[in-house]
Amino acid sequence: MRYFLEIAYDGTRFHGWQVQPNALSVQEVLEDSLSKVLREPISTTGSGRTDTGVHASQQFVHFNAQQELDPQHVVYRLNRILPEDIAAVNLYPVQAEAHARYDAFARTYHYHITLRKNPFKRYHAWYHSRPLDMGKMNEAAAILIKYEDFTTFSKVKGDTKHYRCNMYEAVWQQEGEELQFTIRANRFLRGMVRLVVGTLVDVGRGKLTVAEFEQIIASQDRSRSSGAAPSEGLYLAKVEYPPELFIP
Repeated sequence: MRYFLEIAYDGTRFHGWQVQPNALSVQEVLEDSLSKVLREPISTTGSGRTDTGVHASQQFVHFNAQQELDPQHVVYRLNRILPEDIAAVNLYPVQAEAHARYDAFARTYHYHITLRKNPFKRYHAWYHSRPLDMGKMNEAAAILIKYEDFTTFSKVKGDTKHYRCNMYEAVWQQEGEELQFTIRANRFLRGMVRLVVGTLVDVGRGKLTVAEFEQIIASQDRSRSSGAAPSEGLYLAKVEYPPELFIP
């Protein structure tokens, strides 16, 4: 049977989601724990790859099991052996061909900035000591919705076949001395959100105008984007699927 496992993790000590040689990954720890709990080799496929230091408040993976599983029991046992920085949230039986990556129709990321130095946020938000113009940042963020080609905010390496994304939402909100950027689309390119945030922050600092931000997107020139925002502020926050994938 095929299952979707919903998890959350603090990415601080991991070298990203995906298994890689000579580095600790979330996928490696999860697969090891699942294999121990289910007493069979388990291989997982994630809804997306997070980079080193990036967090997930909601991530989904799919895997096949030779046995029918009791979701509550599996989640309980998994959480007993997973490290403190990874949590199993829920387990769902799904259709045999359901795919955690390809069947997701929308993904949401949050990016957190703190304007006050906070030792408790040092691994979970970008400390930015200079004032930022939220109005200009939101003007620029709204422009993202008009475009589909995000070559400007992509990395050269990887197996990406095209750079088109359907953008549904891009907005900044402020609460006290903390800013949160919410961005939702059908798909994201590798490193895209951090490049978008880094460039929007340059708008907020006055280094770029809103018009220049749009010119940068339209240029489809990777060299014109600003530097990537630090990884510690980024969270994969929500992954959405068609309800018919899930078996009641």
